Amino acid sequence: MLPRFFSLFLLASIFSSQTFGQTKTAANLSDETAIRALLAAQTKAWNNGDLVNFMEGYVPSDSLLFVGKSGPTYGFTNTLNNYKKGYPDTAAMGKLTFTLLSLSPIEKKHYRVLGKWELKRSKGDVSGYFTLLFEKIKGKWFVIQDHSS
Repeated sequence: MLPRFFSLFLLASIFSSQTFGQTKTAANLSDETAIRALLAAQTKAWNNGDLVNFMEGYVPSDSLLFVGKSGPTYGFTNTLNNYKKGYPDTAAMGKLTFTLLSLSPIEKKHYRVLGKWELKRSKGDVSGYFTLLFEKIKGKWFVIQDHSS
């Protein structure tokens, strides 16, 4: 009796975990699609020389944290001003490409994205890596932390 009960329990566990995994995967794909779309929109804005629209992917808050080679910058406005200072024109901005290495859900409303950025520019190409922390706020994904090197 016990081995038969254990077999039924094991079989039920396998089927219920597969069903749960499928539901979770569908939700994750939807979130990943939204995050990928946000990054694609940022790339397009950057490549059009539009820093204001590029920044729409960042949370418009003083709580935004950007960490780059000069150290941490706090706040949306300060981050935008640093971008404007570092990339004063389209020649300095070049053409941006993101290569996403991983998208990982942390919990229901947070994602971590690891990737590589590349700028093709007439004055010399540059590249590096980034880790982004996304938060879903009122149904929309925003970068709340960006560590780029």
